[in-house]
Amino acid sequence: MALRKSDILLLTVALQAAALALLLLHGRGEVDRRLPRIAEETRMVEAMGLTDLCLFTDARYTRNPAVADRSTPFQDGPMTLDHFPSASILPPPPHLRAGP
Repeated sequence: MALRKSDILLLTVALQAAALALLLLHGRGEVDRRLPRIAEETRMVEAMGLTDLCLFTDARYTRNPAVADRSTPFQDGPMTLDHFPSASILPPPPHLRAGP
């Protein structure tokens, strides 16, 4: 059975709509799963009067791990020495410390 071009288009649109629906469901589940941590962080920010979490003030990539630029530590080269000592204190993110 040969598919017409319109059938291929409709099939493609249907598959993409299904993928979008799955992504939206996954996102909603992640929000529900992370609500306790978000509430805890909100309480901490309100108690300390912070506008943003600031762990260190020297290096751009150690200021806020949530918005750190992944390539920033290597902007001078992967084998260069780090100019900022706080980078050796900040541990890797939890998803990198977890086993496979």
